[in-house]
Amino acid sequence: MRTRVWIAAAVGLAAAAVLLVQWCDVRVRTASAPHLVDHAAQVPLNRVAVLLGTSARARGGGPNLYFTHRIAATVELLRTGRVQHVLISGDNRHSSYNEPMDMRRALMAAGVDSARITLDYAGFRTLDSMVRARDVFGQPGFVVVSQRFHNERAIFLARRLGIAAVGFNAADVPAGYGRLTMLREKLARVKLHLDLWLGVGPHFPGPPEPIRFPQG
Repeated sequence: MRTRVWIAAAVGLAAAAVLLVQWCDVRVRTASAPHLVDHAAQVPLNRVAVLLGTSARARGGGPNLYFTHRIAATVELLRTGRVQHVLISGDNRHSSYNEPMDMRRALMAAGVDSARITLDYAGFRTLDSMVRARDVFGQPGFVVVSQRFHNERAIFLARRLGIAAVGFNAADVPAGYGRLTMLREKLARVKLHLDLWLGVGPHFPGPPEPIRFPQG
């Protein structure tokens, strides 16, 4: 009898966990949809694009397509005049891993002037990137550049925090390429709701370092 009770309880908890993941996923996708665009011409004019960091290399050592496509999307925004400046927000957890610097090099190799690039080395999480773009770098609104699945979470979070952010969706990767990434994303959406409920802030909240734009 006791075994049956435990089994029933375990099944109930598993079902509840699945429903929670699905609810968080649907809520993030639905709420962010009006603020996401796929074409540069649809992006509202903004001064700054926040480019969300990722590794330049995939696990197998080859080029990371998430990285490659985000760089291409950012270059397109600059080329078409939808934004003037890029804030690269990523992880610099140790000297041999530096997402912002790798992305800066890739942008400059694509012809972007270094004067149009600012680096945020403390973008350890999407939450950190959104809050620091506003509070540290002085941007109450901006364009977020990443793949759609990531932009959905970033924009949902930003909008809940009163940030006027829109997402420009970089090209996605082939089916199967990012299966593990998508699984992590489902769980990250649950964590997002928990962070908002608890009022979690960035690991490093300051001091202010407002982006300075050229005069004229």
